Amino acid sequence: LHTLASGHAYSTVKEMVLAAKEKGLKMIALTDHGPRMPGGPHLYHFTNLAALPRVMEGIEVLRGVEANILDANGTLDLPDSVLQDLDIVLAGLHRGTGFDGASSEEYTKAAIEALKHPRVHLIVHPGNPEFPIDLERLVLAAAGLGKALEINNSSLSISRPGSLPRCRQLARLAKRYGVWVAINSDAHVYTSVGDFSKGLELAWEAGIGEGQILNLTVSRVKGYLKGHGVSLD
Repeated sequence: LHTLASGHAYSTVKEMVLAAKEKGLKMIALTDHGPRMPGGPHLYHFTNLAALPRVMEGIEVLRGVEANILDANGTLDLPDSVLQDLDIVLAGLHRGTGFDGASSEEYTKAAIEALKHPRVHLIVHPGNPEFPIDLERLVLAAAGLGKALEINNSSLSISRPGSLPRCRQLARLAKRYGVWVAINSDAHVYTSVGDFSKGLELAWEAGIGEGQILNLTVSRVKGYLKGHGVSLD
C-alpha cells in the first residue's frame, strides 16, 4: 500500500488501516516509494517508521518500502543501514528515477541483481512493458533464491498499460518453476485496499494454487520474512 507520503497517492495511514479492517484483512504492508521517486518521501520517512504501532485497529502493519532500482547493478535508493531496519523491502523499476531508456538486458540484470540483495523480498510489477525484463530469467533467479515476484492488481486495471500479456506470461512461468507470487492491490487510495480480483483471476488462469500465494496468510508472510532474516516477534 502507498500513502500520502509517496507523493502520488491519496490516503493517510489511518485511512488505509481502516479500509483494511473493513475488508477483513489481517495484515497490510505500508511500502511507500523510495526517495528517488518524483515527489517521494525523504529518507527520514523510512528511518522514522518505528513510530508506527505494530498493530493498528487490529491490523498488523509491516513497515516497508518500494525501493527504486537505479542501475544495471541493482543499486537501490535506500542505503543498507536503512533497509536492515525495515520489515519488508520491495524493489522495482520506475519511470523518472534515473534509469529510463535502457535495454532489456540491462533491465533484466538490474532486477536480478536487486533480487540477490539479502534485504530485498520481492520484485514489483515485473510485467511492466515499459521495462522489458526477460521474465523467464527473472523467474529462474527467483526460484534459485527462494524469493517472490508480484502479480500487481493495479497493472491489470489502471496502471502500466499493456501489462496483461506479460503478466500472464509471468504467472505461467511462476507456476512452471514453483516461484512464490504475491498478489497485491498496489493501492494508492483507500478505496483500492484489498482489491486483488484481477490478480487472482490471472493466477487461477495460470494454474497457480493457494499454496503458491505468499500473502494468503499472516503466518505464511511471517515465515517467509523470517526465512530471509526478518523477525517480527
